Amino acid sequence: MSLNGSFQQNKYDSHSGREVVNSRMFNAPAENVFKAFSDPGLLKKWWGPKGFSNTIHEFDMRLGGIWRYVMHGPNGVDYENKSEFIEINYNERIVLRHLEPDHKFLLEITFKKIKNKTEIIWRMIFDTEKEYEEAKPFVKEANEQNLDHLEWLLNEVT
Repeated sequence: MSLNGSFQQNKYDSHSGREVVNSRMFNAPAENVFKAFSDPGLLKKWWGPKGFSNTIHEFDMRLGGIWRYVMHGPNGVDYENKSEFIEINYNERIVLRHLEPDHKFLLEITFKKIKNKTEIIWRMIFDTEKEYEEAKPFVKEANEQNLDHLEWLLNEVT
């Protein structure tokens, strides 16, 4: 099953100074890695940086569908989040538009099959250089911690 959206790459081509990219190779097939992103029961177990947990209120993984959740920080602060699914290509790519509240950005997650392994390319394009500059001190490391949690989950599940 494949849902192909109308994500228009050209709208975001001029992203110099607003992009963060992380990548990681996982010792798991793309189907398993994609499932960790598409199954809210699995997603809530690993999503977020070290010390965070999640409550997922809505997860409608379809074009135009909304993902609404709260990340509970280790400092006791709750962070409301809302994103819209822009593109879904099963086992290949997910594109989300993070709508609120703090930073607005496009999140593109690509799943590259390499034999029985999967490389994830995690690309964030912030709407403005100001938003990028605000997130820059923490976002790259936070994404790495997120990928650490995903690796842990994949080792438990596969």
